[in-house]
Amino acid sequence: MGLKADLKAYALDAGFAKLGICTPDAIPEVAERLKAFVDAQYHGQMSWMAERMAWRGDPAALWPAARSVIMLAEPYTPDVDPLALLEQRDRAAISVYAQGRDYHDVVKKRLKKVGRWLIEQVPDAEIKVFVDTAPVMEKPLAQAAGLGWQGKHTNLLGRDLGSWFFLGAIFTTVPMTPDAPEQSHCGSCTACLDICPTKAFPAPYQLDARRCISYLTIEHKGPVDAALRPLLGNRIYGCDDCLAVCPWNKFAQTARDLRYAPKPGLQGPALADLAVLDDAAFRALFSGSPIKRIGRDRFIRNVLYAIGNAGDVSLRLVAQSLCTDPDATVADAARWAVAQLV
Repeated sequence: MGLKADLKAYALDAGFAKLGICTPDAIPEVAERLKAFVDAQYHGQMSWMAERMAWRGDPAALWPAARSVIMLAEPYTPDVDPLALLEQRDRAAISVYAQGRDYHDVVKKRLKKVGRWLIEQVPDAEIKVFVDTAPVMEKPLAQAAGLGWQGKHTNLLGRDLGSWFFLGAIFTTVPMTPDAPEQSHCGSCTACLDICPTKAFPAPYQLDARRCISYLTIEHKGPVDAALRPLLGNRIYGCDDCLAVCPWNKFAQTARDLRYAPKPGLQGPALADLAVLDDAAFRALFSGSPIKRIGRDRFIRNVLYAIGNAGDVSLRLVAQSLCTDPDATVADAARWAVAQLV
């Protein structure tokens, strides 16, 4: 218990908000849930979920030598209500987590720092760190480690964390006493389900990613279904609706790392300014941002859908200028936007 207590104290001092521990075999129900998700085709184009299902469904199979999974939470709580921007139709709504520095880089460095400390205390220890880039089911593991619970929107939330936090995992060969798992405290609340513009939740605790705005604007390649385009509103990268409306956010912790603060120009940028970005300008604007990974073409596709939803005929010219874009999906989105602005 001395090592565990010292580990938690060090992690908090390093900048994490909470730490919990579980064993790699703590989530036996996940494999069946994941198979049902994939069988229902809810994963859409995310083929990697099906291809690496064996590892994702069984953390013990990912690294058989692991004896403990250390789950850590890092807050990125916004200081403004992200829902307010949805009313400014000529402005782009970018998910809060993507307005600042790429969390993959920030969290991983902090995880490595905690991991190095552990190895200093237990010299024969081995570790592996993961931040949303490996077949690791972070949210079920975090619930098993007592950090919070998966709400009806399937995201993790906590009584002392709210909704706005990243997760990181350290797998280690060091055996440690696990924490008690957290239970759901959603009660009868359905706020997150009710607010979803695209009705992406077939039932509480179930998500059809094919209708999720975060999936559609980030993971989905090619044109978005015409019936869903008007529902995107001005959301061009991700969606915060189901997180922002959660009542547990009154307990959200303040973001501790200034690198999560919005980069200048990314908190409600003008759609007209974003639409004219070429590849070089796109890369320069989103250097160090998770947005960079979707590429200029998919990003401009999203911007054009938002322009079509803006109801501002002054944006028609910028949409027209992209109707002959070399990328077929961008050109299709531009023609759609022009048709909406009559």
